Amino acid sequence: MHQTQMWKAPPADSKAAEVWLAFIDDDSTKYFLLEGAVRSSKTFGSILAWCDWVENKAPNGPLIMLGRTERTLKHNIIYPLIQLVGPKHARLNQGAGELTLFGRKIYLFGAPNVAAMYRLQGIGAVGAYCDEAPTYPYEVWQMLGTRTAADGIKIIATMNPDSPRHWMKVEYLNELEKINGRSWHFRLDDNPFLSEKAKTDLKRQYSGLWKLRYIDGLWVMAEGGIYNMFREKDHVISGSLPVDMWSEIRIGVDYGTGNPTCFLAIGHAKQGPHAGKWIVFKEYYYDGHKNVSKTDFELSKDMLAFLKRDGGVWYPSSIEVDPSAKSFREQLSRDGMMGRLADNAVVDGIRDVAYAMTAGKLLIHDSCSNLLNEIPGYVWDSKAQEKGEDMPVKYNDHCVDALRYACRRIFGSRLT
Repeated sequence: MHQTQMWKAPPADSKAAEVWLAFIDDDSTKYFLLEGAVRSSKTFGSILAWCDWVENKAPNGPLIMLGRTERTLKHNIIYPLIQLVGPKHARLNQGAGELTLFGRKIYLFGAPNVAAMYRLQGIGAVGAYCDEAPTYPYEVWQMLGTRTAADGIKIIATMNPDSPRHWMKVEYLNELEKINGRSWHFRLDDNPFLSEKAKTDLKRQYSGLWKLRYIDGLWVMAEGGIYNMFREKDHVISGSLPVDMWSEIRIGVDYGTGNPTCFLAIGHAKQGPHAGKWIVFKEYYYDGHKNVSKTDFELSKDMLAFLKRDGGVWYPSSIEVDPSAKSFREQLSRDGMMGRLADNAVVDGIRDVAYAMTAGKLLIHDSCSNLLNEIPGYVWDSKAQEKGEDMPVKYNDHCVDALRYACRRIFGSRLT
């Protein structure tokens, strides 16, 4: 190995070690692409490779690290990296968006939208680390390739599988010789540090599309019902629920003027037969298309009434509001309620809900009739799939949108 003293180095015959050595010793390849199952050691191997290369072989010039957002980059990569090499060798400058690694300054970027490409212009980086690369806009990935033109340039990227028609699969993984690239496919069993019990537990937490992609590591189409793991006998409960049974409450809000507005209250049960589970226990639904549209002021008053309970008021940890509803968030604030900008990463939110259902962590009270009516008809858009995109059909989706806003806050940021 090289000079860097890494803790818990992978076995020499592991795939993580193979990537590590290839990235260090292969000076002619530009793209090093690591794809496959979650928790399969691809992130670990990529961090080892990146750290060793930065310390020992990276040419002079700018270095960059990208994630879908700076937050996910820090959560998935930067914090584990600092733990790996120690604070003596890695220091994060939070305000400046920079990481100092073995004395080298590295610029950190989020790539949530096309605007990120303009931040990359003019950098001329000599090396790039990319987390969750297929989640970037296509234009950002292309710009990255043109902004890294020096001799000896290297780009290492990790990714979970997506649609087989995704641009990353079609134009890069399927065209390695053309792009001057190498790829490694990781399976769950390629992680030398994961116990058999941990692997079994992971496999039980995913089903359908998510099992095929995140456990089996396959690039497959999203087809049919989105929550096809939903079973009324497994996920719907009835009967009265004590008002003091919640250790925490989150509210999800999908907002509409001509369209329906939905509030969902999701509580974490601290007692009773469902202790430890999250339960959608209350629903508000107002259709402005069928009735007179309500103003933000009126909807905010409805939220205050929604939070009332016998003997008092519920104080939610957060009210996750549809990002498009800026005026409604402002009205909530004026009325003493803090409306939080919901994370509208659609596929991630869907994945979080699917995970929670499959893992038995999410239940729905039968009084939430509109949500229960929407779930069976929530389906993938076949036209979007033709373009390599995973998107639901935008129809009768107000409650399920409110559900994923809340579940994104509750269950998000679990996969790397």
